[in-house]
Amino acid sequence: MNELLERILKISGENTFACYQCGKCSGGCPLVEDMDITPNQMLKMVQLDDKDVLKSKTPWICASCLNCTAVCPRGVNVAGVMEALRLISLRKGVNRVDLRNVEEIERMPQILLVAAARKATG
Repeated sequence: MNELLERILKISGENTFACYQCGKCSGGCPLVEDMDITPNQMLKMVQLDDKDVLKSKTPWICASCLNCTAVCPRGVNVAGVMEALRLISLRKGVNRVDLRNVEEIERMPQILLVAAARKATG
């Protein structure tokens, strides 16, 4: 088992290898247009131990609305994996959403701002 997958499994309890890339998670995501990598692509990157997944803005855009999890035919908690990716990044001192940057805030969907504020306040 690769290192990234082990960390995600430990944090979220999710086995990303259950994902067979049907794309329903990405199709059900209300913020997918704002993401640089779709949720199913994120899962594939985790499966391949691609550390670039931690450089993506997608986990930070995820609003944890659970639409992806609700439509997954394999029962993968995609939102839980996104949260694990955020935690791994935060533990390395990386935060991709700066709520003090007014120009960035103006471009963000409202649901992202709410999610980012919740994450920032613990």
